Amino acid sequence: MGKILLLIIIGLVVYALIRNYQRSLNKPASAQEHTVEDMVKCAHCGVNLPHSEAIYSGGDFFCTPEHKQLGKK
Repeated sequence: MGKILLLIIIGLVVYALIRNYQRSLNKPASAQEHTVEDMVKCAHCGVNLPHSEAIYSGGDFFCTPEHKQLGKK
């Protein structure tokens, strides 16, 4: 009788571990990774925006093509 209870307990532990592992695989990647991006300031209007969205020209960053054409203030 003791062996049967021990096997049931081991089976439940293995089941719980497998289930927990499968849940961790189903989490979205954005919840697991959080990246921080540098902010830059538009040379014309001073608005802060992410580096990836900024337009770089002549050593300065701009928020829109119009501000790039107008140049640094």
